[in-house]
Amino acid sequence: MSAKFVRRARWSGGVLTGVLVVALVAVGPVASASTQPNVAWSSYLAGWTEEFVPTSENACVAGRDPCLKATLKELSRIADPTAEGCSHDAIFARAYLRMTQTYRWSRDIPGYYEDVPFANHQDAVFAKYYTDAYYAYRSGDRASVPEAWRIAFDASRDKQVSAAGSLLLGMNAHINRDLPFVLAGVGLVAPDGSSRKPDFDAVEKWLYTATEPLLAEFAARFDATADDANDPLGLGNLTMFQVVSGWREGAWRNAEALVSAPTPWARAVVAASIEAEAVSTAQTLLATESYAPPLSSSVPRDQWCAAHQDDAPPLSYDFGPAKPYGY
Repeated sequence: MSAKFVRRARWSGGVLTGVLVVALVAVGPVASASTQPNVAWSSYLAGWTEEFVPTSENACVAGRDPCLKATLKELSRIADPTAEGCSHDAIFARAYLRMTQTYRWSRDIPGYYEDVPFANHQDAVFAKYYTDAYYAYRSGDRASVPEAWRIAFDASRDKQVSAAGSLLLGMNAHINRDLPFVLAGVGLVAPDGSSRKPDFDAVEKWLYTATEPLLAEFAARFDATADDANDPLGLGNLTMFQVVSGWREGAWRNAEALVSAPTPWARAVVAASIEAEAVSTAQTLLATESYAPPLSSSVPRDQWCAAHQDDAPPLSYDFGPAKPYGY
């Protein structure tokens, strides 16, 4: 039995311990990551809602600690097989897993967040938007996939863009498109009327420090050119962080617009604007990050990944050294 097969069996179970209640007798043995059905994890979670309810029996709705473990396991369920197969989806999938690992590190620092259970809940809802889009796309249900995500997944399928493009297309779909709906769904204010914005902004303290090890890992494992300019925009880590920070701030403002819309029609107008802006940004990224055959193609990237996808990440993250697979 190969080491890769052993690793896959170890890290890619289909049961989210402490959170999922799965009728194993009905569904049969848990499949490996490479054969696991494209089923969104939230479909197994009884009582899943986007609203934060601390008394809920659902660990993710209540923001209890087992939810974060479940979220990491689900993200690994995508990140590991895409890396092993050198799918171009591996870039964003791995980035998302690393950011969630870093969130776990920050969550365990006393006082880092004002409301840890709420932060856990929001983290899970945000992840659900990505995993739902991913599994819907893999299942061929394109109608259920937001257009910004369809553009990103199509580009990965067609090996159309650079590693930078893969990362940015995923970030655009998840921040510019998904995040406003997530924030509006979970709530912008606490029960006492105070804004949730301080905890939202606290995330940015580690987003910047995670950039360097993340790009180094991409360059070591997936595409040797991924960190040639220090970041996908070629502008330095600080400027890239400012771009992401600007996207996140825009997401918060769009969430405010969704929540404050006086009528369903007005909310629909805001939602349509969010979708359109994310699609426009995705199209711009396609124009700037696509390969230009015969001058450039994905061949060097794919060859590098085939030789190095199992390599250990070269730099430590805030949470410490990272494993090439799992979490």
